[in-house]
Amino acid sequence: MAAVFISYRSTDHAEAERLAVDLRGHGHQVWLDTWELRPGDSVVQKMDDGLAAAQYLVLCYSTNSTRSPWQSREWMSALHRQVSGKGVKLLPVILAGGEAPAILADIKHVDLGADWAEGVRALAAAMK
Repeated sequence: MAAVFISYRSTDHAEAERLAVDLRGHGHQVWLDTWELRPGDSVVQKMDDGLAAAQYLVLCYSTNSTRSPWQSREWMSALHRQVSGKGVKLLPVILAGGEAPAILADIKHVDLGADWAEGVRALAAAMK
């Protein structure tokens, strides 16, 4: 079972939550902001804790994902940890259209828009 942090734009919440449920169904421990944040919590601290514990950061992007400051901080933190050898792997996921940031172009992505079930299987297999 892997610890997975799901990074997404709030406009893609329904798809991100569907993905989180599917990954839990594959036995993974999933961190999704709406599942983890409670009234009075420090958003920054909870996100930092979730990122620090994650083995995988699933970066969901779509045509809605352009220029999200929070999402950019999440994937940049994960990329830094990955490059530094600190045990996190970045897994880009296309929800519906959109493009990954140029610096991530060489990382193979999963396209859930093309075939959701097959994409989830591929993503879960990458986490073994």
